[in-house]
Parts: sequence; structure tokens; C-alpha cells
Amino acid sequence: MKAEFAPLFKLGRAERLQLVEDLWDSIANEESGAAVPDLSSWKMDELRRRKDALTQNPASSLSWEQVKQIARTAND
Repeated sequence: MKAEFAPLFKLGRAERLQLVEDLWDSIANEESGAAVPDLSSWKMDELRRRKDALTQNPASSLSWEQVKQIARTAND
């Protein structure tokens, strides 16, 4: 982790997710010709639904460590 980004890791989960979304949007809005996924309307609707659900209840999410642990125990 670069030292200049350290303050970003101190943000709350919802704030970091919003930052990721804002960064992604900025990349998608660039006219650099970079490949941006072309999502169907139902996929975009689902992403918006999930984002809204997370925004309304941030505690409903799992950390990456929790997801990995669940996946590991499911294979046992």
C-alpha cells in the first residue's frame, strides 16, 4: 500500500465503496478507448439494487476475509 493512499483505508466501508464507484465511473466516462464492460440493462438494474441495499444496511455485507472463510469451509 502506498503511503499517500493510507488515509483512504481509514474511511468507513460505505465511503470506500462510494469511492470505488466514483473511480469506476470516472474511468467509464473517459474517452480513452479503454475497454469498459457493456452491461445489459438488467445487470445495471441489479447492480443499482445491490448498491441501494448496501447503502441502506452496510452491516449486511461480508468482508473479503469472511467470504473466503465461508468458501473454504463449504469445500470441507
